[in-house]
Amino acid sequence: MSVYTTEITSDKLLSDNPIHQRLLKAYYAAKPYIKGDLLELGCGEGRGIGEIAPLADSYLGIDKIEAAILKLREVFPDLQFETGHFPPVPLPDNSVDTIISFQVIEHLKKDKFFVSEIERILKPGGVALLTTPNIKMTLTRNPWHVREYTANELLTICEKYFSKVEMKGIAGNEKILEYHERNRESVKKITRYDLLDLQHRLPAFMLRIPYDILNRMNRNSLKNEADELVASITHEDYFVNDMDENNLDLFCVLYK
Repeated sequence: MSVYTTEITSDKLLSDNPIHQRLLKAYYAAKPYIKGDLLELGCGEGRGIGEIAPLADSYLGIDKIEAAILKLREVFPDLQFETGHFPPVPLPDNSVDTIISFQVIEHLKKDKFFVSEIERILKPGGVALLTTPNIKMTLTRNPWHVREYTANELLTICEKYFSKVEMKGIAGNEKILEYHERNRESVKKITRYDLLDLQHRLPAFMLRIPYDILNRMNRNSLKNEADELVASITHEDYFVNDMDENNLDLFCVLYK
């Protein structure tokens, strides 16, 4: 499938493999929670759908990228896909059993409204799963994100609408930590030239093209320096962890 920006991590490019596997881990971690009618908000290019859709009675994926939705309809003709922006979510109250939304909330201006919509459309007894980057582990500003969260910040938002929230995280083993440290050092080499701290001072739209170029260069450099490490990483090198500020991603479970 197409790669629109480095924000949409490829499952085909070897240089993207560590990030692809990290994002894929959320789908494997979601499996025990999947039941009944499943909704994915922000299905993207379909990473992990093949793992979770067979566990549900029905699957609906919604995403704003029309080209991705058209492709997914070809790949998964028995599943339902719709193009749309949210919030609001165009579904009735109490209409789905399970909702997943991975690496989406950081892109939405109305994050509280988004969480309230998830609560509205979940059936009583339903479960929703959210993932988003842990800002404590972010190496540089991502201009594609409206904001990023600490675990406590996201927990506070979710507890406003849900009486039971479990805040967990996606962490990694020694291989992942080695890759992350290599990435950290590589990013430092790039950002040391940003003497005026433009990454934080300029509007996001001005940073997206240079960010994508530098991010792609960085991933390629990491692959060239440690090709075997990059290629060897699988989703099994990541694991669901208790709430910890060193988790790479936040993994939030919401119960209605």
